Amino acid sequence: MTRVSVIIPTYNRAETLPRAIDSALEQTVDDLEVVVVDDGSTDETSSVLAAYDDPRVRPVVHATNRGANAARNTGIDHAQGTYTAFLDSDDTWIPEKLERQFEALEGRSSDWVGTYCDSAFELSGADGLVRSTAASALAAGDETPTTEGNDELIGEIFADNVQPGAGSTLLVRTDVADDIGGFTEDLDRFQDPEFCIRVLKEGKLAYVDEPLVVREETGHPPAAVVKEASRQYLSMHEETVEHFEERGFDIRSSHELVIAKRYFADGKPLRGLWHLRAAAASPRKYPGLCWAAGSGIRRRPIPIATAVGFVLLAAVIVRTLIARRVLR
Repeated sequence: MTRVSVIIPTYNRAETLPRAIDSALEQTVDDLEVVVVDDGSTDETSSVLAAYDDPRVRPVVHATNRGANAARNTGIDHAQGTYTAFLDSDDTWIPEKLERQFEALEGRSSDWVGTYCDSAFELSGADGLVRSTAASALAAGDETPTTEGNDELIGEIFADNVQPGAGSTLLVRTDVADDIGGFTEDLDRFQDPEFCIRVLKEGKLAYVDEPLVVREETGHPPAAVVKEASRQYLSMHEETVEHFEERGFDIRSSHELVIAKRYFADGKPLRGLWHLRAAAASPRKYPGLCWAAGSGIRRRPIPIATAVGFVLLAAVIVRTLIARRVLR
């Protein structure tokens, strides 16, 4: 049996797909197959796949576009490896990615069913430097979340303190991915953490604290879509959410922050502030919040609302930073 099945769902990404495939084929772990699920592409994806003269590359084609979650599930159905690793077609892996993850699992019991790793976004220019520097400075005063295991890690993921990014970082036993039914196909957002939550109910996940995945920021769905997906995601696990909120995890309020960020990014600061008022945010999340607000202003200038929104947003951030003794 093959050791690892790498599943790459793709739709009209002929330009970035070769980078993803090549980064999988160039892994230092060479006992693998690359299952590329073409989800009904209408661009040059078929030509890209035809150009690979490598038996490890196994294309599977959907006649029509069914969505990334359905494509991942098709990949799971076709996987022949003991482990399955997921890779989005606009992301890439560093060559040692899988090797580092298997090292993290060495010597652990069968309770440990997989591992995930850190990732880094391609942020170029002055904006990227400012954002990454601010994130590092603010995170220094924040608490470190639990990143391994299962029970405590479930609460951290629900509260958005840990983002496992299953679509490109996760390595999991194929039988576990199959037994839990794969990804939820009608969930338009939060599909990665939702999948990981169900994996964690079957066993433990290890963590490699290295950015082994390079990701591209390719946009986000509208705030209304994120809001509905958040409601659906939390309602699917309502009893578990209530259990962890009773233990002190800020779950629903953290999701209010996620929704607020999307409204800011959509250029709707007043709706963003409406959700922000109920949000719980750690300092490490402020750079992303400010970035979302700034991108929304660049996209849709609204002079009066924007001015008011930024004053209120700055007040909330400064007040919370002072309360946490990040600013003195």
